[in-house]
Amino acid sequence: MAENVLVICAHSDDQILGAGGTLIKYAKEGKNVHTVLMSYGESSHPWLKESVTRKMRSEESEEANKVIGAKSLSILGFSEGKFSGECRGKLGKKLKEVIVRLKPNMIFTHSKEDHHPDHKTTAEIVLAIAEKYVPKSEVYCFDIWTIVKTKNGTYPKLVVDISKEFKTKLRALDCFESQWLARAMLMWSIYSKAFYHGFKNDVKYAEVFSRLR
Repeated sequence: MAENVLVICAHSDDQILGAGGTLIKYAKEGKNVHTVLMSYGESSHPWLKESVTRKMRSEESEEANKVIGAKSLSILGFSEGKFSGECRGKLGKKLKEVIVRLKPNMIFTHSKEDHHPDHKTTAEIVLAIAEKYVPKSEVYCFDIWTIVKTKNGTYPKLVVDISKEFKTKLRALDCFESQWLARAMLMWSIYSKAFYHGFKNDVKYAEVFSRLR
């Protein structure tokens, strides 16, 4: 039976920025990759109706999911900035149900040390659910806005050679046309991080994750 790999992120495109190359590689190896987004990210375009932004960002996420070869996409509908409170209600139960149903061998999510409140809260929620309901799942974290992790040095590391997958990762990021400004701001980090981790591990490009459990 193929392994299930689950990536759980706060916003659309976080999954590609943080673990895109690894997800592509695992999908090519026959693993079942599943994407869960906590929110639609409707606050990214406050001048548009929420329904318009949700549709736009959902379509972008679906397109990127196809590019990386993922099996499914779930968008839970959490309100940005309110994850902590909403995790105690129906939305938290919905996330738990997804995790329990898929019984992932590996979970990728944000770092608990991430400065973005939604990223940090997502990591805390995911880890709490995983520890209680899927204790055998390995949980790995990544950073979005930093080049090199500084606070997770004591955790075991997972290094993934994404030299052959890097161009596809960039193609997946191109699916998020509405996020052109954020993508432009992060492009230096995407290249620098992949090159740095690759250089440190004798490959062209790599992604590195801290294992939380």
